[in-house]
Amino acid sequence: MTTEVDVTFRQATIDDLRAVISLFADDAVGGHGDTNDSSALPLYESAFATIEASPNDLLFVGVLKDEVVATAQVTFITSLTGRGTKRMAIEAVQTRTDMRGKGIGAKLIQHCLDVARERDIALVQLTSNAKRQDAHRFYERLGFEKSHAGFKMRLAPAST
Repeated sequence: MTTEVDVTFRQATIDDLRAVISLFADDAVGGHGDTNDSSALPLYESAFATIEASPNDLLFVGVLKDEVVATAQVTFITSLTGRGTKRMAIEAVQTRTDMRGKGIGAKLIQHCLDVARERDIALVQLTSNAKRQDAHRFYERLGFEKSHAGFKMRLAPAST
């Protein structure tokens, strides 16, 4: 049984960064190498500054009793396909481990969809790690359909 909580959503601020990093660092499945190690903080601060400055990116946090308990990033894409279809990509969706099963993730995705509707977005897409079968069922319950296969290629940074 789901016990829903009264979570609110807003754009993340730099003051939320450490809490967001902790959400990612606690993710054993993602394999992104996220860490709470302070030596990595400048990398996260740089990425946050880029996201914050971009007109096509928003980073949301879910807040419960003044604590960050969830996050998601959205990116707006204008595609030539579909006659210039405006799209939203949802990435980096994470709910704090002890807060899962309380309806927070569903409310977070609903918040993203509300923003998409406000911006006249025609298509919302997301990717999810192939290992996350529970997440796949969650997204399907929310109305998302598996429609494409995803591929990734890791590249070495040009400035090493």
